[in-house]
Amino acid sequence: MPLIALGLNHLTAPVSLREQVAFDPDDANEALLELTREPGVEEAMILSTCNRTELYVGVAAGAESIPQAWLSRHHHLTPGKLDEFLYRHDEQDAVRHMFRVATGLDSMVLGEPQILGQVKDAYQQAREAQSLRAPLDRLLQHTFAVAKRVRTDTRIGAFTVSVAFTAVRLAEQVFSDLSDACVLLIGAGDTIELAAKHLAEKKARRLIVANRTLEAAQELAGRYGGYAIALADLPQHLAEVDIVISSTAARQPILTRAMVEKAMATRRRKPMFMVDIAVPRDIEAGVGELPDVYLYGIDDLRQVIDDNRRSREAAAHEAATIIDLQVDRYMAWRRALTLKNPALDMRQHAEVYRDEVLDKARTMLARGKSADEALAFLANTLTNKLLHHPSARLREAALSGDLDLLHAAGRLYGLDETQTRDSSQELDKSLEGDKSLKRDK
Repeated sequence: MPLIALGLNHLTAPVSLREQVAFDPDDANEALLELTREPGVEEAMILSTCNRTELYVGVAAGAESIPQAWLSRHHHLTPGKLDEFLYRHDEQDAVRHMFRVATGLDSMVLGEPQILGQVKDAYQQAREAQSLRAPLDRLLQHTFAVAKRVRTDTRIGAFTVSVAFTAVRLAEQVFSDLSDACVLLIGAGDTIELAAKHLAEKKARRLIVANRTLEAAQELAGRYGGYAIALADLPQHLAEVDIVISSTAARQPILTRAMVEKAMATRRRKPMFMVDIAVPRDIEAGVGELPDVYLYGIDDLRQVIDDNRRSREAAAHEAATIIDLQVDRYMAWRRALTLKNPALDMRQHAEVYRDEVLDKARTMLARGKSADEALAFLANTLTNKLLHHPSARLREAALSGDLDLLHAAGRLYGLDETQTRDSSQELDKSLEGDKSLKRDK
């Protein structure tokens, strides 16, 4: 079952296209069910953030083109519109890509930690939709372990700045003293909370938090000394705002040109700085054309972020080395799925031996033998039967000097390897036990 990672991100597609293929979190379950109903699609997970939309899909051989066709059809895009913007990774390259995404190596902010939480959310959505099978589920579990190790063993996060921090830093360049600024935060998710935390540290004069759910806005505002409002009340407060930072999951713009234009007339040309982190965008693009309004989108933050990138490149190289090793380990597990598992045969043979010897022990009891005699026969005979073939092969290995087999046996049975190499006398005893077994027959 081939594994495919298919998508577009901040490096391959403009925000105007990214917002067209973004998935609403509320519709993720239905989208996953729809995708897994496609012919040849065996399992799937959808990762949709402000910077990327990606499908991780296990497909039957010959169905590799299905996910791309479905993505265009689901978003009602003309065939071929996405072709020049999409990337696709197969098999181990798909595994490596997922590891890079989860560890922040593929993020706009190198090493940013928020993406791991978004991958975990996508995993939970896929589990709820029951769209995962063992290979992709195992890959996600492996991914979380890799991300943890990269965070622990490298300094990838030592110099990290989040998108939220970058937005606040950019606002600080426009308003040199944030203690004089009134800031409007739209949304109540992780990004907005990080922005609120940074603004509180900068001692912003006033924080207003607006959200679709007023209770969520009140909870966030309460933690950082802010004031909560409902989205419907935005027009009444917009004129008093110097800085706007917005990040919601809304499908339509929250701030329109008309709303901002009216607020700017009240402000009498006092400038307003706005950062729209959302995809799809929360602020109409035309707002940036208004006089004295400085509107920055998610892609505009890239230059600010790149200034701090060099300090993390050495850590990123170390992280890539860890990822390469873990890709090999996961792919080895995946290849093992297609191989015959000798452990299953070994267990089946052991169960056959067990049933045979147990029947003989019961017959002994029925013929009047004591329980102790029957139990001794059961234990000795079963031990001899189970060890007969391994003992014979190990004796041959000892005589021929096949150290590889001897070492493997030591690992398999949890024995000390030195003891295993010097065990020819014990093997002879085992073979003697095998001979007595044959005489008993």
